Amino acid sequence: MAETAPAKKGKPSGKAGGIKPDLATLGGIALALAGILGGLILEKGSILDVAQTTAALIVLGGTFGAVLITTPLPVFLEAMKAMRAVFLEQASSVGETIETLIHFASQARRNGIVSLENESRDIADPFLRKALSLAVDGTDLNEIRKMMEIDIDLEEQTEEQKAKVWEAAGGYSPTIGIIGAVMGLIQVMKHLDDIAEVGHGIAVAFVATVYGVAVANILFLPFAQKMRARNQKARLLKELTVEGVIGIVEGLNPTLIRLKLSAFNRETAASPKKEKVSGKAGAPQAAAIRN
Repeated sequence: MAETAPAKKGKPSGKAGGIKPDLATLGGIALALAGILGGLILEKGSILDVAQTTAALIVLGGTFGAVLITTPLPVFLEAMKAMRAVFLEQASSVGETIETLIHFASQARRNGIVSLENESRDIADPFLRKALSLAVDGTDLNEIRKMMEIDIDLEEQTEEQKAKVWEAAGGYSPTIGIIGAVMGLIQVMKHLDDIAEVGHGIAVAFVATVYGVAVANILFLPFAQKMRARNQKARLLKELTVEGVIGIVEGLNPTLIRLKLSAFNRETAASPKKEKVSGKAGAPQAAAIRN
């Protein structure tokens, strides 16, 4: 029989996975700092040479001040909250989302799409909940696709605004670092009579430049790119969801829906399908699809 029953695995929640630390982000920051500070120590320097509170205050204060000037306050605050997504990853899976959709497809094919009405209300994912609710209400296929694509585009624009906040910070901080260095040199020029003090002052002044360039290239710009990567993954899952719900409304066989959605699963697409081996193995599958 074509319709396998995913219900054996339990009722899907409509939202795959939980929150887990992003080891790539944490490991990347640790590796970058270890490389920079390790190189400093190998050159017989000291971490105290770059531990300058004043320089950090100038760079961070000046950078976020400039960002606030260019960014609406609500967007800035949302971007600060979104920094959590850089360090914590939603453990969502394309494969688990497909299984959830196949579960609903099997149930709709057995009992009709109206049978999903009660279950759709308990779905944790608001995007899937809305798409299924529209389907259950008998909304036209084109309207479902149009409405959900509008949601996808608006969400993507919102997330892109947050990424641009960090990208702007990465653009401003090196310049603010130079300003901090110049301010330090101004103070150095006041003590030209003491050559030892001048040498120390120049070294301290350039720490602001190091801070400005470092936070831009280790934190701010990578934060923006990680947010964009998260955004692309979220868009992929939502497009998959739309295609799955459309298949349910069309009354497609769950096996066909699975084959259609498998294109979104890069891990599955990267490995050859065993079912495609020619011979007798392919006959039962073809018969199931025709059913």
